[in-house]
Amino acid sequence: MTETKEMIHIRNAEPNEMAAILDLTLTAYDEFATTMPVVNWRGLSQTIKKTLREPGDAEVIVAVLKGELAGSVLLFPPESNAYGDLVEQASWPQLRLLAVNPDMRGKGIGTMLMEECIQRARQAGATALGLHTGDSMIVALPMYERRGFVRVPALDFDVEGGELVKAYRLDLTSN
Repeated sequence: MTETKEMIHIRNAEPNEMAAILDLTLTAYDEFATTMPVVNWRGLSQTIKKTLREPGDAEVIVAVLKGELAGSVLLFPPESNAYGDLVEQASWPQLRLLAVNPDMRGKGIGTMLMEECIQRARQAGATALGLHTGDSMIVALPMYERRGFVRVPALDFDVEGGELVKAYRLDLTSN
């Protein structure tokens, strides 16, 4: 895996890559179409499309392996409307829509993208980094928890007819 990690390049996305990032994200999240209730998947896929078509003030970060788009993530600044009206604005940056090409999983790409968000948040002076996820995200949840993200139930939100969207926060002052 070390050899592969050395070949992965993390950088800001180019504007002309947004369609490919949308395709990659939908492909990466497609497994949830069969594990989530239909209403949840429909809502999640619509949210992915809307967010990636209009990322607003988010940094769009990509991982490239051997010239091919391998993964992506959005990093929203503090006080941004990362989730629209669904949740109160957090005073810390928010990591969203972490996605890895299914054919490239197991190479540490998701961890590298997450670490890039942590580094950028720290460089910006943030004391914490937040994210939201659900119980369906069985691979992502342990990765977040291993890294030190802890639950913040006060910032959870419900999607009508769907799964509880759980808030997590990483304290950047002690890591």
